Formats: sequence, structure tokens, C-alpha cells
Amino acid sequence: MSSKSPSYQDSRTSFRSSQMSATSKFRESTHVIPSRVPEDERYEPFELTLFVAIGTTLIMLALGVALEVGIILSNRNNGFAVPERNVLSFASSYFLLSFVPTLIIIPFAMAYRELDWFIRRYQSYVVLQRGNVNAEEGLLTDYVSLGPFYALFYSRKYKHRVIFWSSFTALITYVFQPLAGSLFSIQQMPIFSNTTITSTRTISLSPDVDDLNAFVSAAGFADAAVFNGLSDPPFVTAGWATAEFAIPQKPGLNGTVIVDTTGVQTSPNCENAQSATVGITNGNVTIHSTSASGCQVGIPINTTLVENQYGVVDTDCGDSAALNVTLRPVMFWYLHRRVDNNVWEAKTVFCSPSIKMSAVHAEAWLQSKTLASCQEKDELKLDNNITGSPLFGQAFNGVVFPPNSDPFVQARATATNIGVPGAIFRFASQLEGGPQSTFDLPNGFLDITSKVYTLHLALAAKNIYFVAENTTLPAQIQTFVPRLVVSALPAHTLAILMFLVGLIGTFLHIISRRQRRQLFLSCPPGTIGSIIAMTSHSGFGQLLVPYDTHESIEKKLDGLRFRLDQRTGAIVADDEEDVVAADGRDDALQSLLGRKDKKSSKDVTRMSSLSVSSSQTAYQAATGYPPWRGPASPLRTPYDPL
Repeated sequence: MSSKSPSYQDSRTSFRSSQMSATSKFRESTHVIPSRVPEDERYEPFELTLFVAIGTTLIMLALGVALEVGIILSNRNNGFAVPERNVLSFASSYFLLSFVPTLIIIPFAMAYRELDWFIRRYQSYVVLQRGNVNAEEGLLTDYVSLGPFYALFYSRKYKHRVIFWSSFTALITYVFQPLAGSLFSIQQMPIFSNTTITSTRTISLSPDVDDLNAFVSAAGFADAAVFNGLSDPPFVTAGWATAEFAIPQKPGLNGTVIVDTTGVQTSPNCENAQSATVGITNGNVTIHSTSASGCQVGIPINTTLVENQYGVVDTDCGDSAALNVTLRPVMFWYLHRRVDNNVWEAKTVFCSPSIKMSAVHAEAWLQSKTLASCQEKDELKLDNNITGSPLFGQAFNGVVFPPNSDPFVQARATATNIGVPGAIFRFASQLEGGPQSTFDLPNGFLDITSKVYTLHLALAAKNIYFVAENTTLPAQIQTFVPRLVVSALPAHTLAILMFLVGLIGTFLHIISRRQRRQLFLSCPPGTIGSIIAMTSHSGFGQLLVPYDTHESIEKKLDGLRFRLDQRTGAIVADDEEDVVAADGRDDALQSLLGRKDKKSSKDVTRMSSLSVSSSQTAYQAATGYPPWRGPASPLRTPYDPL
């Protein structure tokens, strides 16, 4: 892009800027170059125009702020809504999540690196415009070929701060791509909606508890859960049994329903025996065990049938002796022969079940109807047939029942009595090392008994401590849907870097534009043609040969100071001791600024030696060269019209 030439024909222009260079090392002929005219246009690349340069940095700054806003909105709204299924079948969501943000960010990063390239390209001309620079800094330092990384070190050497910060921020833009590619992720996030559900149960003692169906089914499930590794059944979790409620039918929807309801917590309260010994009398084996509270239990065992045996009995010690056998504490026992010495070994666990009725905050999965969680809110104070007669707050032990004349009920009692300890012993047998490993652990059977017995009691509680009754309850449906989430770490990092690059870049390009304000280039810098045009009359090229190296060029040009001639725009050289900074100020103005002319008598002698012959002087007078000062006589060359 072109713009009008700056006012270079100001009568204040230094006479020195258009005079022949004072050096005996070479001859220059810049005095024969016609002066520029106001119609000459200055070349300015489109990328360095104020609109593009400042616009690019401000957009990056704005993107950094927008990204921070996006993080806040993502955290507040649990991400952004996206289609549940990818509408672009030819591209995976992972590809789109990394490609699209990169496609948005990278153009601005590339544009900024392009701006940095132009600043580095113009730097040599900027320092020459300032004048009084040596060959290494003005002619031989090529920031473009150095690249932004090495430019950091060279710019510190010459104190080119604009180049340093431009290269530094340009290097930062190279991390934009990996950060942009990790900005977003698709996560299953919860969305809540209010609704009502129907609770179908309320806390009360079931009227058909004596048929033992609830107990035998619970024992069967406990055995199946141990054998097949089943999860908890619906409305039962971690010892809690909640009132059943109608779960909304949402086919294919991944979510939960949250409701405040009632629940019963059953605790087995199991503990190891204080002692458990095996007595053998006349070939008869008896287990003698004493609980921590001092309750003693003796169990005769018929070992002629099988060696590995187990069972459960009630304990009638202390106050429990007056209770029904279904409400008494129980003792689980386990017997086998040790593997190492074939000696009988027994383990016993005493359990005293209890129940607690509470208001609970329950969450159940929509599809499996199993409880995701159950949290106690407040303990309930009820007056019914559980807290009153016939239970008076006591819990069924669920494994010991009185004899019953009904053979079906008796069969259920026997199956339950043998099923629960059998499931516990099977659990121990399935562990690595078999049952012996559990016998060797001090709490081996205690832990397994507590786990299996809790599951049995909780599942039985769901059927014996609740009766049918419909109630409408408020609830929330929590559905898990795919959401576009902004990842905090890469997003914060990218936002901060873009903001800093945009902020620093804005000031850099304002400063760089001010540095180039008096710089006149008529064609793109850096081309061979432009270099020839700017140095063809400068003369110092006579000191060089085409096969000179970087070091030899620096050595040959040592002692010279370079600048841009303000009248013609050519690159000219002066002896170092004769340098007068070409900053566009005349001698009077330099005196006002406190600058002193350091010319010595030797300089005067050298200048005198450059005097032309009388005929040449006459020719110069006729043509108006050298340029004479005066408001009516502008700067002229032999090529300017009279």
C-alpha cells in the first residue's frame, strides 16, 4: 500500500544530509540522484496499516476476554447444549472438538506472526533512519532470517525492545494450537426437572410376615448375589430399604429420580466372639463360644456327614431370653478341618439386629430402578405396630424361626436358616486360598457375615416393614445429557495468553508505527532490486566483493556509520569520527538541544580537500548545486530543472 511522501524538502533539512559523504575510503555519488517530489508515494504493506495491525491485536484481546466469559457460563450452566447424536456422520465428535476451535484461533495467531515478520523486516531500515549505526547493527543483522526465537537474543544485544517483545509474543502464539485443540470436551452432565411421583408403600408391619416368604426370598437373593456377583435389588442399598415409588418411564434416558420419602435402616451389629473352641468327647464335636458380653453358647455338631459345616442359632442370654426366637440375637458358626494339620477349627460371630425408621433423601436410576444413594434426613417418630405391639421397636433376626405345623412354612424356615450362613460360607470359599484364608484372618468371617447378613435383612425389611398405600410426592428427575464443557486449565491458559499478546501487541504496533513515521521506502524492503536502488550511488559497495563472508563484510565496513539520506532515501556511510546524526534537525536546533559539533581541525582539513575545481564550482553555481539555503531556493541537484 502506498502513501504520500513525508515533507522532506523542508528548508530546515540538514545540509549534511545532501552533501557528499566525508570519507576517503570510497567515492559516492548520491548528489547526482534527483530529489524526491511530493508526488512520490511511500510503500506501506497492507498488513502494517493501522486498521489491520491494531485490529488483529484487539481481536486477540477480545477473544481472550470472551473465552473467560465462556468459562464462567460453562461452569454456571454445566456446559452448553449439543445434539445428543452427532449430526455429522462423516466426522467424529472428538475430531470436531479439536479442529473447530483450532480453525478459529489459528488464523489470528498466523496473522500476528505475519505482523511480527514485518516488524522484523523493517527493523534494519528503522535503525538506519535513526542514523549513526554500525554495519553489524544496520546492515548485517537480518531479523527475518534469524526467526523469532534467535531474534530474542540479538534484540537484547542491540536493545531493540520492540523486536524483543514482538518476537516473544509471536513465539507465544505457537502454543495456541494445542491449547485450542483441548478447549472443549463432551461430558454427561446432569439436568434437573421437577415432577411428581406416586409412592406405593408406607411404613407398617406386613400382615403376612408369618408366612416367611419375605425371609426365604431375601435369603435366596443373598445366596444368588454371592454366587453371581449381583448388585443390590431395587429400593435397597447399604442396609437401607425405602418405600417403593413409581419411577417414570423414560426409555433410553440416562438419569435418576430424586425424592424425599421414608426408609428403614437395618443394622446387623455383628461382633467377633470372645472365644470359640472345639471340644471333642468320645468322637462327638461341640463348639463352645462366648460373646463379648459373656453370653455362652454350645452347639453339638455331627461331623460324620460332612467336614465343612455352618449354621446359625439364637442366643437366649440375659434379657433376650424372654423374647420370641424371631427377635433374639443370633450366633453364626463355621467349622472345618485346618489344611495344615487336619485339626478342627471353628469361628463364631454374634449379631444383634436393630432397625431405625427415618425420612430419607433417595435417588433411584430410571432404568434399573436401583437406588443410587439414600441419605438420612430425620429420624421418624411413628406410633404403629412396629414401634408398638407386637414388635416394640425390635428387629426380626430373619434367620431363626419357631417350629411350624405348616410344612411349607417350616420348609421356608429351614431354607432361610441354612441359606444365609451357607451364602456366607460360600463367599469365604470363593476367595483366593479358599475358606482357610478366611479362618486365618481375625475379622475374616466377621466382615463377610456383616456384608451378607445386612443384604438379607435389608431386602427382607422392604417386604415386612412396609404395606401398600399410595401417596403423591414431589420429585426431581435428573437426566444425564451430553453437554459441551469448556476445560478450565487450557481455557484459562489460552485466555490469559491471548489477552497478554493482544494487549502487548497493541502497544508494540503503536510504537512501531511511530518509529516508521519518517521512514520513506518506495518499494517492498528486502528485495534485491530495492537494495540495489538504495545503495547503487552510496559508494561503500566498492569496498566489498561478491564472495565476502559475513565476517569479512563486517571487518571491511568497520569504522563506518550508516544512515538513510533524508533527501533521496539512499543508504549512505560516514566515517565514524565524522558522524552527525541524521535526525532531520538543522545545526541551530542541534545547538539548542545541547549537541556539540565534534569536528576537529583534521576534519576541516579533510573537508577542504574535497573542494572542487573552479570550473566545477562555476557549473554548480549555474545549475544550482550544491543546494543553497534560503526560503526562495529549494534543494536542487544537477537533474532538477532550473
